[in-house]
Parts: sequence; structure tokens; C-alpha cells
Amino acid sequence: MDARREHILKTIVDEYIRTAEPVGSKTLVERYGLDVSSATVRNEMVELERTGYIAAPHTSAGRVPTEKAFVYYLRNFVEGSEGANGSEGAKEMKKAVRDADNEQGAMRAVANTLSELTGEMTFVTIDSHSSHYAGVGKLLLKPEFFGDREVTKALAMMVDRFEAIVRDIFDDIPHKPQVMIGRDSPFGKDMTSMVVKFHLPDGHSAILCLVGPMRMDYGRNIALLEAAKELLDES
Repeated sequence: MDARREHILKTIVDEYIRTAEPVGSKTLVERYGLDVSSATVRNEMVELERTGYIAAPHTSAGRVPTEKAFVYYLRNFVEGSEGANGSEGAKEMKKAVRDADNEQGAMRAVANTLSELTGEMTFVTIDSHSSHYAGVGKLLLKPEFFGDREVTKALAMMVDRFEAIVRDIFDDIPHKPQVMIGRDSPFGKDMTSMVVKFHLPDGHSAILCLVGPMRMDYGRNIALLEAAKELLDES
């Protein structure tokens, strides 16, 4: 992909993450100050659609990123660049841990705070059992899912199978955030999951996970998950 097309793809994903609305060429030129015409952007979008990076919803003239686009975005624009995006959230999580009565309470508090900070569903699990999760309602109210009965049904089934899914993935989770998008996500083909494992002082292991739509703030969410892991490793 050449630099201009790549930059246009990035702006499409950025705008869709921001608004959850299909993106048009005029919006990109005006909001992101592109130094090309709307006609040029439209031509580039035709090629991005032809190669599977964007798609046209049935009722809109705009385009939305596909799973392929989000994977490309993660690998080329996010990984290794999230830096201090989680620093402000780390303070809130530290306060939640200080206010907790014990270690399990601290993990629940971090999961709850992480859900509030990211707007995603979160869960924490110790040794593939004893799970706590937060933000299920946030997931069901996402613009991508709200009002879609089939998606809502799939999400409800995912929640029902939550414990089984966690048992299946627990042993394979690494000690740095792993991002699984779309078909790679154990929580459903329309989802992204971010998960990390950490050690507890008593020798047990636990995992902390974010689950949301593919349209999420990848850089900030990865940074917040890393900050949460560091905090729980220390507690």
C-alpha cells in the first residue's frame, strides 16, 4: 500500500472509531486537512474497497473499515506507539486499588475502573475460575450492536458461555497484552478482545481482558491494559 492510500485508510479508521458513522471523502478532506481533493480520496476509497479494507453499509454513501482494516491499523499505526496514553487512567486505577479491602477486591476494582475508562466490557479471572466482569450493558448499547437482534442474541450467548471461553483461552494468554480482532477473537467474529496475564503474590495466575467491538481506541486501551497489569503485578 502506498503512503497516500495508507494515510487515507488511517483517517477512515480514526474517524470511524471517533463517530461510529460511515465515513465519506468530503469529511476526510475537511476534518483531517488532506492535501488532495475529494475526488482523489474517492478514487483511493474505491481501491480500498476493492482490496477489502473498507465496505459500504446498505443505507449509506459512506464507508466503514473492515476487519482487515482494523488488523492493518493495529499493526502499522498502534503497536509500539501507545506510550503514555494510559497514564491518566493509571491514577484512577491506583486509587481504586488503595480503596479495596483485599487482593481480589483490588482486581475487581481495577476491572470496574477499566470498564469505566474504556467504555468496554472487562473481566478478571483467577486460574480460569472465580471470574468478575463489568460493563456488559456498555457492550449491548454500542452503536454497532444496539437494535440488531441477531448481534444482541450472539452477545447474550457469548455472556452465557463466558466461563467456558475463559477456560479455553486461559493457558495460552501471554504476559503482554494480546489483541485478537474479529475472527481471531474467542468472543465472536464482530468483536475485539485485549487480554493479558499476570502473577499474583500467592503464586496463582490471573488474566485481565477487555471485550468490545472492532471499533475501539486501540492505542489508549492497550496502554490502559498495560497500566492495569503493572498495577496488579505490584499489588
